[in-house]
Amino acid sequence: MPKMKTKSGAKKRFKLTASGKVRAGQAGKRHGMIKRTNKQLRNQRGTTILASQDAKTVRKFLPNG
Repeated sequence: MPKMKTKSGAKKRFKLTASGKVRAGQAGKRHGMIKRTNKQLRNQRGTTILASQDAKTVRKFLPNG
């Protein structure tokens, strides 16, 4: 059987942690920051771990997932 190709969009947006969880960037930081509170903006910095059901879907598209 040939190898499955990685989905390019998933490759750019998600990474696997050492324990196999899926790390993704925080949502809601592209535009419209003026109407969000400073607390929301602080909490949206960096990355987050996806919920298990979402991670299950994403892992299909990643290599070694």
